[in-house]
Amino acid sequence: MAGRQRAVQTLPTLMRALRKEIPKPPPSQQRLPSLRRAFSLYDQINLIDNVPEDQLRFQGYTDEGFTVNGVAYEGSVLCVGNLITSWSPKKFAEITADSLSMFQIVRPIPEILILGCGRYIQQVDPVLRRFIRSTGMKLEALDSRNAASTYNILNEEGRIIAAAFIPYGVSS
Repeated sequence: MAGRQRAVQTLPTLMRALRKEIPKPPPSQQRLPSLRRAFSLYDQINLIDNVPEDQLRFQGYTDEGFTVNGVAYEGSVLCVGNLITSWSPKKFAEITADSLSMFQIVRPIPEILILGCGRYIQQVDPVLRRFIRSTGMKLEALDSRNAASTYNILNEEGRIIAAAFIPYGVSS
């Protein structure tokens, strides 16, 4: 019983400490939507932010790029496992089987490729869709903001996933 009382007494202190630790993003950078709800005090504890240091986590985005694990990346990015690299396509129309050819040799094969299309969801070319299926992956095409959030959730679940994101400011 004493342990429970101590836990109840320390919870408000823990909540204040957690709220103070959240850094404010620069005004030009937008944070990804929080997965927290405001239904109860326990829902205010964000366990999703407590990820291993070697695990990629998209923390924000701008019109020109993304913030991943506290590092700002300008332009398009490609993520596989715990690796992130710059990616050559500057707009959605430049995404081809050639630009995604590395997935023919990556092992283990990611379960899903999350394709961040920029500001708006785009229709994926049937040839590109067939190529992605031929590698053994499923395709999920979203606007880049929601694609980054989806990547974080699936990565946190421990699933093997890949991501190819065009910056959010690109609209076609």
